Amino acid sequence: MSAVIQLENLSVRLGPKTVLDGLNGSFSGRCIGLLGPNGAGKSTLINTLLGFYKPFQGSAWVLGFPVQSKLRQIRALVGYMPEHDSFIGQMNAVTFIRLMAELSGLPPEAALERAHEALFYVGLGEARYRKLASYSQGMRQLAKLAQAIAHGPRLVILDEPTNGLDPPARQRMIGLVREIRDSGKLHLVLCSHLLRDVEECCDEAIILKAGRIVHYSNLEEERRANRRFLEMETYGDDGSFAEAVAKLGCECAVSQNHRMKMVVPEGFEISSLFRVAADRSVELRRISFRRDSLEDIFLRAMEGTNGRP
Repeated sequence: MSAVIQLENLSVRLGPKTVLDGLNGSFSGRCIGLLGPNGAGKSTLINTLLGFYKPFQGSAWVLGFPVQSKLRQIRALVGYMPEHDSFIGQMNAVTFIRLMAELSGLPPEAALERAHEALFYVGLGEARYRKLASYSQGMRQLAKLAQAIAHGPRLVILDEPTNGLDPPARQRMIGLVREIRDSGKLHLVLCSHLLRDVEECCDEAIILKAGRIVHYSNLEEERRANRRFLEMETYGDDGSFAEAVAKLGCECAVSQNHRMKMVVPEGFEISSLFRVAADRSVELRRISFRRDSLEDIFLRAMEGTNGRP
């Protein structure tokens, strides 16, 4: 599969400050999550991919086109849902989205037809002739999504799509994002500070910190692997229990107060632990299973553990 986004030693400077510092990677997921704290460089990366910022060093490709020389082709193939509102408030929704579709390269008649289709798709068909200034926050987010998909792009970049939404509106937006993803017609980049949004929608995740990629996760592969993490407390262990469990294929880490964390392999039976414990007269207490969540991965990345694609 050809890369949706490819970065090669990409660095971007804004004034004297290096905002992106030597990014490398090739990403081809159906929905790619972009995570990081404020100031990590997420918006700068998006703006660079859209051609608003020029690389200081290195290169970037979007859908196989270099951003330095093929911006017209990229902008015709990419839809962008910005974080902040950028409407012409006195326009009605269908007129505005028709305008945006024309700017993306569609002829006027086709742009108008696609504007109607996009508004009905996101659930704003009945409100398409209302002025955008009269829209609620949830309706404005849906209108931004509609303008991002109206011209039939191959890639849509969503910047904080659930920003400011109440729980029902958020679920509606996430449902639309997942529906678009599952259609197989285009790729998505989802930039969000909400880990839950990325975990629910994405099959790849890129974590930025201080302008660098500090972790990459293929979430789809991790879901298929379904690694299980076991936490327990032991009593009466002289150190041989952890060694014996490791021989069963578990990865073990023993902390203070006789607490143990381990990654258990696929098909592992909990009864094996009880047999090993019984052989060594060790008591097992407070056993619990959990999966390594995206939040765990994110927090480790913020602590400085690197993982590059």
